[in-house]
Amino acid sequence: MIRTVRVGSAAGLHARAAALVAAAAAGQRVPVTVCRGGRAPVPADSVLGLLTLGAVCGVELTLEASGAGAADALANVADLLSRDLDAARG
Repeated sequence: MIRTVRVGSAAGLHARAAALVAAAAAGQRVPVTVCRGGRAPVPADSVLGLLTLGAVCGVELTLEASGAGAADALANVADLLSRDLDAARG
């Protein structure tokens, strides 16, 4: 399964946001990968991998997962990526 999502955090996918996404991805039943443009996909549960994407606010990312639970895994990770993860911090 494949799903696209736009990064919602105003500051982009920086270290703190990447750590939140990676933790959520690690908790899924199936592995999720994330790709930006034509770049090689990275594991969504890797903070370093997510940081290498250089994803700023509004950038479109492609998520991919397969197997039982893939739809839920993609929905959970996409939901987190689409939110402004810094909005509540102030």
